[in-house]
Amino acid sequence: MMRLPGFRYYSPRTVAEAVGIRSGAGSEGAYVAGGTDLYPNMKRRQQTPKVVIGLSRVRELAETSERDGGLSLGAGLLLSDVEHDPRVRAVYPGLAHAVSEISTPPLRNMGTLGGNLLLDTRCNYYDQSYEWRQAIDFCMKKDGTICWVAPGSPKCLAVQSADTVPVLIAMGARALLVSRDGEREIAVEDLYRNDGIDYVTKRPDELLKQIILPKPNGWRASYRKLRRRGAFDFPVLSVGAAVWREGNTVTAARLVLGGVASAPLRLAAAERALIGRPLDEDSIADAAAAAAGPSRPMDNTDFSFLWRKEMTKKFVALAVRDCSA
Repeated sequence: MMRLPGFRYYSPRTVAEAVGIRSGAGSEGAYVAGGTDLYPNMKRRQQTPKVVIGLSRVRELAETSERDGGLSLGAGLLLSDVEHDPRVRAVYPGLAHAVSEISTPPLRNMGTLGGNLLLDTRCNYYDQSYEWRQAIDFCMKKDGTICWVAPGSPKCLAVQSADTVPVLIAMGARALLVSRDGEREIAVEDLYRNDGIDYVTKRPDELLKQIILPKPNGWRASYRKLRRRGAFDFPVLSVGAAVWREGNTVTAARLVLGGVASAPLRLAAAERALIGRPLDEDSIADAAAAAAGPSRPMDNTDFSFLWRKEMTKKFVALAVRDCSA
């Protein structure tokens, strides 16, 4: 049986209190909301904070409010609350669908929206018990010096696998971060870097407070996910799409791949293949073909990486076609 290591637990009531405790803990501190990612990682000794700051009692992190014609979602909202929120389902159905694809209902009743955005990167070699990883001499993501996915790689290639992220980026959502220095707002797209170890630009002392959804302005968004089973599994390839149209002519498009790199991947060439054209089977096929080149899945998760690359075309086409409904 894997057991949690020892740690000190705090349960603040306000964002300011949480930020203060985290700042004082330095490199030994970590925030936890639902704990569906952090606690298993701690049991596997992938993360070993000495101070854990629980956020479940911070009410302002679980609030939903209107903002600039859009919607502000607290990072502490349960995934199931986001999934079933009538405002999200009516105005942002692509996000509601992405959330419904996460794990299983019991875990969506525990996990939070912010926790999904900050999900640790994953890898077949990293997501094992401490003893298993010790037997292969660890990897560079934790305790080792080599990336077992690509031993010649100078950086970790663990993959970004959060379901909500591709569609949030496609929609142009923003993230509000809080620290003792104040607040800063950035695009969700700018929250990530293509490095399996240092995978978020959020500073360790910062708290993700809100995810800000843009006001509806003629776009439709969708999400498609490839996995082995119909539930529970992480994506091994995912696509977030948003398309803006005047009549049937595409005026703008944002297409994002997940599950193929250490950060979400924008498909600029595929986006250009849609703009200025009718959203029909020809333009969708051209966009799907343009998406295949940048998709370079690594051998670090389920299924063959070559097959996952081939599936990129199919899933981009499905996601874009969903936006034409």
